[in-house]
Amino acid sequence: MKKYMYQRSIELTNGAVTSNLIRQFAQSKNSRRFIPGYIKAYQISVEEVEKPVGAFPTLHDFFVRKLSKSSRPVANAPVVSPVDGKIEIAGDLQQGTRFLVKSQSYSLKDLLGDEALAERYQDGKYAVLYLSPADYHRIHSPADGKVSKQYVLGKKSYPVNAAGLRYGKAPISGNYRMITELETAFGRMLVVKVGAMFVNSIQLTNTGSEWEKGDEVGYFSFGSTVVLFFEKNSIKFVEDMSAGQRIKVGEALGNMI
Repeated sequence: MKKYMYQRSIELTNGAVTSNLIRQFAQSKNSRRFIPGYIKAYQISVEEVEKPVGAFPTLHDFFVRKLSKSSRPVANAPVVSPVDGKIEIAGDLQQGTRFLVKSQSYSLKDLLGDEALAERYQDGKYAVLYLSPADYHRIHSPADGKVSKQYVLGKKSYPVNAAGLRYGKAPISGNYRMITELETAFGRMLVVKVGAMFVNSIQLTNTGSEWEKGDEVGYFSFGSTVVLFFEKNSIKFVEDMSAGQRIKVGEALGNMI
């Protein structure tokens, strides 16, 4: 019943009108006065921000703020974190091509909309990284690689916070999402960027065919999630990775086998 009520309440508020209103307000000049309250409510450290808080014309501009380049050094590892956030889970795919998040089982085929692509990652590994509204929302490349495939699926976006992942209608495989496949030195990997909180905004800032580890490639509007997938026997996660751990852009995630 709790799950049903959660899904119904979200469904009733999630539509084009609501999304447009949220987007319009966040991008309006009137939203600027809410920035100090936003910083206080989410206890955001502004020392790393590239420019003074007063220089942001809207709440949206602050939300997609850039950080100083020196604040996110890139580790000497083949795979690094593409975002600031929390590790929800990191491990092996189950039953070949299924993955678990907050007790919900997901199909890689449903997530990707491509059975052949899903099979390529059979028995591989995955990591789910959640970004809260307080986090830095720029996305960086997790590895050096060539973009071999990139496409978008889904229309609406439901919350991907703890309640959303536990009670929502499969938000990871159902939400609006942008899927990028990279060819790397350790094999192929998927970078799945999942929209959240009713606003389907995943903006690419690198539209080329080459990604360099640590370089910015895009940004999210509102809280979001990134899911990484790796082919079987391609990488091993660093030893200190665990669910609930905080991680930052550029920190080591995995090494080649």
